[in-house]
Amino acid sequence: MEEKVRRWVRADFGVGLASLDEVPRGAGRDGGAGRLWHGRGEDGAGYAVRLGAGGPAAGLRAAGQAAAHGVPGVPGPLRDRRGQWWSVRTGRRLSVRPWVEGVPGGTGPVEPGHWRAFGRLLAAVHATPVPDGLPPARRPGPMADAVRAVDRWLLRGPGAERHDPLERALAGLWREMAGPIGALLARAGAPPPAAEPGDPVLCHGDPGPGRLLLGAGAAEVWLLGWSGAVRAPREQDLVAVLELTPDQREAFFAGYGPVELDPGRVEHFRTVRALEELAVPAARVLDRAGLPEPERAAALETVRQVLAGAAGRADRASAGPSRGARDPSPSG
Repeated sequence: MEEKVRRWVRADFGVGLASLDEVPRGAGRDGGAGRLWHGRGEDGAGYAVRLGAGGPAAGLRAAGQAAAHGVPGVPGPLRDRRGQWWSVRTGRRLSVRPWVEGVPGGTGPVEPGHWRAFGRLLAAVHATPVPDGLPPARRPGPMADAVRAVDRWLLRGPGAERHDPLERALAGLWREMAGPIGALLARAGAPPPAAEPGDPVLCHGDPGPGRLLLGAGAAEVWLLGWSGAVRAPREQDLVAVLELTPDQREAFFAGYGPVELDPGRVEHFRTVRALEELAVPAARVLDRAGLPEPERAAALETVRQVLAGAAGRADRASAGPSRGARDPSPSG
């Protein structure tokens, strides 16, 4: 397969590869689907070569647009010989981008300089013209339906009395946290806030620490994992930042610059994010046929952390609004 991919890359992108090594599944570094290779060009340059598994091409369009407009820290895809961000081989998208080295933000220490650089990077992304073909902001409905499906299977489905140990643990946690889950689903039914004309910007979709790669310098940050890119109000991205510690948020907004966020949109996109963070790992726990037990156990721990955070937010809300709750972001 590697030899075939090398021929395709040369024919489609004009890049000769001296070597091509597949990156194991789960270590893909940028959260994309399909198969990923680390290529070494004949000129010594490194490349990430991906043969996609289908799905929307929004991420390639968004990353390509951001890189083409000079956004620092976005390793955008190369254009093929037709001027497109990808070519098509065997019915799948083939893309090539520069390979970047660094420490994953979800595992390494992120210093204040990194947060400031990340703020500058995301501000530049939001100032980039939105490319054609990007989907609109995500709505809570599909993920709320997924959470309800998990609820039915765990508590009322045909296997309700025959769970394996991980399913039993998930079912117990689900019962224990029925209040926060119900509150989250209730918020999902609220109508989305209206967006003023011109509000939607180019959004990464999930710019959390796990999507960052920290370079050698304290101000070098790469933002990867663009598959969820959307055309949305900036609150879509910034809800991820509002989950950081106060010191981290202060450093981020020192780089991002003054911004005034709409509290209604913040709550809306927090709900969307929380539903997705709950539904996806819960489904992984239930995937006995497709996933090994260690991955399912890790997903169970993710569900536990998400529900603990949801319970904490509910407790803070029941205690009454605070100054921070009324003013969710710095304005200067």
